[in-house]
Amino acid sequence: MNDPLYPRQRPEPSRLQRLRQCLGQIPLPGTPRNRKLLFFAVFGLFLLLEISGSLLAAYSPAGEPVDTKPGKTAKKKSAAALQADNEQLQRKIKGLAPRGLYIVIDTAGNRVFLKRGEETLKEMLASCGSGNVLEDPVGGRSWTFDTPRGDFRILKKVTKPVWIKPDWAFLEEGEPIPERSSERNMPGMMGNYALGIGDGYYIHGTLYSRLLGRNVSHGCVRLGDADLEELYRSADLGTRVLIY
Repeated sequence: MNDPLYPRQRPEPSRLQRLRQCLGQIPLPGTPRNRKLLFFAVFGLFLLLEISGSLLAAYSPAGEPVDTKPGKTAKKKSAAALQADNEQLQRKIKGLAPRGLYIVIDTAGNRVFLKRGEETLKEMLASCGSGNVLEDPVGGRSWTFDTPRGDFRILKKVTKPVWIKPDWAFLEEGEPIPERSSERNMPGMMGNYALGIGDGYYIHGTLYSRLLGRNVSHGCVRLGDADLEELYRSADLGTRVLIY
């Protein structure tokens, strides 16, 4: 069934058909018989050329590379040149590596590493973000409890930190959100020390040390008391913190 919006297209005529049309339009001299013989002679010659070209293409050596850019030949690097490139790349990588004392946090493995150069000074068991999502059924707000990934620095060091309990903590526990700010102060919840890395995220202690090694925090990085104290005393303000 033909659709008027999508008319059927005629197939493109072949080269033989176009030749026949062209020859039919050319006025040829002589008698009709001679014109007919000349027509078939030209047509036969063209057909012979077509067949010869097809045979040459079918029996040409296969697998030979096609040179898309004539005049240019590919040059393979020697083993010595490749070794030199590799050494240069290694130097660049080492130049990007942190210098001096820094901290690396593995959020999936729940580990904190205190490092100096390539040397690991201490490995500590931690608890990082759970990745859970909490939604406020009334206010329409939502929170995702992930530990941020990226390149940070220690911006603040606090002893005896006091946790200011946020709205999501009351919602999570099914409690009403208080109107007085003093009702949000929770001393002792973060341990004896806290190292701030920005945006409200800290490396701090925990009352739930039995959960260390699991992803159960709300985004901060929790450590045991002894590890936290050593990290607090070792890392100065500005110490680099790499989190992945």
